[in-house]
Amino acid sequence: MSAPLPARSPDRRVLPPGSTIGILGGGQLGRMSALAAAALGYRCHVFAPEDDSPGMQVAAARTVAGYTDAEALAAFAAAVDVVTFEFENVPAATLDALAPLVPCRPGVAALRIGQDRVAEKRFFAQAGIPAGPWRAVGSLAELEAAVVELGLPAVLKTTRMGYDGRGQAVLRRPEDAAEAFARLAPHPLILEAFIPFAKEVSAIAARGADGSVVTFDAVENRHAHHILDLSIAPALVPAHVAAAARAHVAALAGALELVGVLALEMFLLPDGRLLANEMAPRPHNSGHWTMDACRHGQFELHIRAVAGLPLPEPGRHADSIMKNLVGPAAHAQWPALAARGDVALHLYGKSELREGRKLGHATRLLPLGTLSGTTDPDLLAPV
Repeated sequence: MSAPLPARSPDRRVLPPGSTIGILGGGQLGRMSALAAAALGYRCHVFAPEDDSPGMQVAAARTVAGYTDAEALAAFAAAVDVVTFEFENVPAATLDALAPLVPCRPGVAALRIGQDRVAEKRFFAQAGIPAGPWRAVGSLAELEAAVVELGLPAVLKTTRMGYDGRGQAVLRRPEDAAEAFARLAPHPLILEAFIPFAKEVSAIAARGADGSVVTFDAVENRHAHHILDLSIAPALVPAHVAAAARAHVAALAGALELVGVLALEMFLLPDGRLLANEMAPRPHNSGHWTMDACRHGQFELHIRAVAGLPLPEPGRHADSIMKNLVGPAAHAQWPALAARGDVALHLYGKSELREGRKLGHATRLLPLGTLSGTTDPDLLAPV
């Protein structure tokens, strides 16, 4: 007979090993979170609409149901000790239903802000994080007025559900506005001034239940076809820029009173200033390198925060370059990558190998300090 599950901690702040962490969402972020949880002695229960999702493949328990299924959510809450989410497109109403029944971390406030670009921009201003000019647009007339104010080119985006370049359009001429406004949905939309940035930089913070915050080194991100291609750690930027990026994400985590991991994407301008672009109140693709180049990676720190455990400093011990494996051709490189001693390979177990889909990632590890000031293109070729 198996041993009974441990009793829930009376104060719910620190979960003992053997407790169950509920994860909303079954994608690769849930998968890697569940693996990190298992290393700390926790079980994970994944709740998602899709059967055999990457997260469910490694979880101790799973619920296949819609995010608005009240009966399934109640049963899920009764089976877990704390709930988190692996992507911010889970309906806020789902956390509203769960919160009276079980602790939810990072919580519904962070979710609501993270899934709405207008709320996000307003919160950046409230938290003192600089961002580029933007306007909320609910009608074609408002869009045309915003184009006059912000100028062209500009980027029109949906306020919700957009990712990896989806849900947006670049406006280059005034006559582009009507077609883009009609095509993008749902309304309202958001118009953002085009930022002539030198680089994209991101930084990740973890904030514990006790309010403590630790940050990872800032990274430089490079994209291909609107999808993250490479993350270079540490970012090839001046030290004061890297420090500012970490300070911004730490301040944002504190302002949100978030418990978990937070990523902040920023534009580096030619004059050295950083402007916030988007945030994600969860583990992030640009933080995958931390799994192998740090003593404590982003998924471990997210689970530690959610479980109420102390947060150690990440302790980066290597320079690294993370490469997303997107589409069947990139995925097919796995035998060669698996044979390399300087590459850590992570495949997500997705059964459908289609173009544009993230199927895994590979992180090339380099001795600490190798990338400092490098201009050698060979060093920036992880695969």
